[in-house]
Amino acid sequence: MDPSCLKYCLTLQERQQFEENGFFIVKDALPLGLVENLIAAADHIDNDHKHEFSGFGGRNHFDVIGKDDLFLELLDWPKTFPKVWGLLGWHIQLYHSHFMVTPPWPADEAREFNRLGWHQDSGRLNVDIESVPRPRISLKVAYFLTDCTSFDRGNFHVLPAIQFQNLIDFPENRNLDPEGAMPVLVTPGDAVFFDRRLWHAAGHNQSDITRKVLFYGYSYRWLRPRDDMTVAHYMERSDPIRRQLLGDAPSGGHGYTSPRPEDIPLRAWIKKHQGDDAVGL
Repeated sequence: MDPSCLKYCLTLQERQQFEENGFFIVKDALPLGLVENLIAAADHIDNDHKHEFSGFGGRNHFDVIGKDDLFLELLDWPKTFPKVWGLLGWHIQLYHSHFMVTPPWPADEAREFNRLGWHQDSGRLNVDIESVPRPRISLKVAYFLTDCTSFDRGNFHVLPAIQFQNLIDFPENRNLDPEGAMPVLVTPGDAVFFDRRLWHAAGHNQSDITRKVLFYGYSYRWLRPRDDMTVAHYMERSDPIRRQLLGDAPSGGHGYTSPRPEDIPLRAWIKKHQGDDAVGL
């Protein structure tokens, strides 16, 4: 990795926002030219697979990292990746990538109810682990490709500052969202970092613009990937840190829980450029 990425390390303010509210925004994380190219690549995937979806809701395409070389560039993007290891440390991998498309909802189509689909990420992880609060384990970086500066564009919605609650109370009226719900307003190229425990939901798209977002999920290396991660074709042409992030473990299966130096080149890189205090144990 180019050491110049270190000028985008996690700031104290970003860490505080993440710890207190469960998310923060990085403005202009991607240049607009790259955003346009990402839209073209993602639209190609959507056009090939939209027949697999029914109804008027959003479409969620998994494992986008393996479907176009352009998506590989975001794996260790200089303006965002240093913040990922700043929050999770060096023992990390990409465990999930997906592209969400939220078309406008037809004005003449009624909804069963209007409450959003509030959830925490990671499925069974939230049932199988017995702790209060649940551990962080992973986070996501959401790259917004379309304009969401108006609240009616299927915005990413959050419930700030209650990510440590395993359960939340919902109003009896299924047309109402929990108290404190808010839309996140972002422009194309902005990135939103969020804790997997953040209660969040996609909003209703009542505009004439289709919302498009790329999500990259990072976790500790011992967690199984959340999608198929078809990335073998990248390994030979990737540097050691990218191979780590793509799930490589040169020392074998044991290397995911008790890694050897060859399994975790990111640790050595951080130690070289930031010193012993930056890597901890």
